[in-house]
Amino acid sequence: MHRSARRIATWMAAALLAASPAAASVWELDPAHSAAQFSVTHMMVSTVRGQFQNVQGTVEMDDSNPANVKVDATIDATTIDTRQPKRDAHLKSADFFDVEKFPTITFKSKKSTKAGDGNYKVTGDLTMHGVTKEVVLDVTGVKSANGRMGALATTKVNRKDFGLNWNKTLETGGVLVGDDVTVRLNVEGDVQE
Repeated sequence: MHRSARRIATWMAAALLAASPAAASVWELDPAHSAAQFSVTHMMVSTVRGQFQNVQGTVEMDDSNPANVKVDATIDATTIDTRQPKRDAHLKSADFFDVEKFPTITFKSKKSTKAGDGNYKVTGDLTMHGVTKEVVLDVTGVKSANGRMGALATTKVNRKDFGLNWNKTLETGGVLVGDDVTVRLNVEGDVQE
């Protein structure tokens, strides 16, 4: 092919790519393979861990702008599980999550920034116990293959910021439940055509 013809062909291909719409993919979270886990200090010396099941929602990825990630997720607060039925019942009560009034926890992203290969900082509104606060999720290991997507998101929140104030002073000093809660969201989803 003549040099000028090659240049014209290259220019036309670039123009077509620039004119084509941005490819975006929408992923629907799979509740069977997604969970929201948490950990909090207990009696000043150990850590209690638990999780919520039935995590649902969507993640929208803009292939032309990898930092433009949109997340809309809902967690079923009634599914709280710390492997202790009595403690779970207390956590569901008005002392903590009050699941009869507030059966869900939601996260809606507002912005995101790329933080390395497959990593993002996703800022959004977390609504829990009827209170909405802005949080930043550290999203790592975003991968997709075979029509599936997976990722891990972590953050730390102060439970009192969401009105989860119940506590008990220990006779030996300190309190029964810590204020800072570490949250880990392990999610997997299917691409929607």
